Amino acid sequence: MSFELSPTQRDAYERDGYVILRNLFDAEEIALLNRAMEEDPAISGSALIRPDQEGFGTRISLWNRAGDSVYGLAARGDRLACTAATLIGEDVYHFQSKLTAKDPREGGAWEWHQDYGYWYHNGCLRPDMLSCMIALDRTDRNNGCLQLVKGSHKLGRIDHVPLTDKQNEADPERMVPILAAHETVYTELDPGDVLIFHANMLHRSDKNLSDNRRWTLIICYNAVSNDTYKTDDNRAFVPLDRVGDDAMKQAGLKFSTGDQEHFAKQAYVPDVTATGGND
Repeated sequence: MSFELSPTQRDAYERDGYVILRNLFDAEEIALLNRAMEEDPAISGSALIRPDQEGFGTRISLWNRAGDSVYGLAARGDRLACTAATLIGEDVYHFQSKLTAKDPREGGAWEWHQDYGYWYHNGCLRPDMLSCMIALDRTDRNNGCLQLVKGSHKLGRIDHVPLTDKQNEADPERMVPILAAHETVYTELDPGDVLIFHANMLHRSDKNLSDNRRWTLIICYNAVSNDTYKTDDNRAFVPLDRVGDDAMKQAGLKFSTGDQEHFAKQAYVPDVTATGGND
């Protein structure tokens, strides 16, 4: 039987902009995902570094299609795809997936931002989108877990400004009263836990100065009716071929074939200086 959100979990997402699903993936599935992230040549071959202001770097690999690899099957599985459709309120498609690898003593910080602060520029008209962060390692305050501004998804899209040539941030002046009025939540996760958060959720993370790595796999979904009007970055609608939640274990350690996932060659950082912000 596939996973199904409880009414309490649905209410929490609507109220707070996020929900944490504990132990959604078991130890065998997390081991498969970890090995794929560590050993798949397509993952390592597409790795990019996103630097912060102090020179620390977060290693990411980004792809826009969900194929037959074990991580593609995770994105196509009912437990995530059906959950995303329930929370968004309609059928969804895979928008992007990303390995975010904060390695010990060098993983960089991410400043306050909204995913829709980026995805708006991809041509999505509405923030009917969400992210599912699968913890591949223990993620806590020591190694740079994600921080959320509780309820900030109700604030609408915030103007973003350049931080570095690889990272934009939510308007710092506006963040002062936002942080004064809203609770900041540190989302500590164990391997197999999944954090789901709204596209307008303000979030950030500290650098990883611990001896423990912090790797997460983030799978993002978009409402089918919110298909991007831009078609030049492989994020336009492609039907999601859903699979059962046993598909990962049945497939085992299956890597990318090299042509399904559409790995990004560079990180997408919209030019928000051209319009003086996001508008």
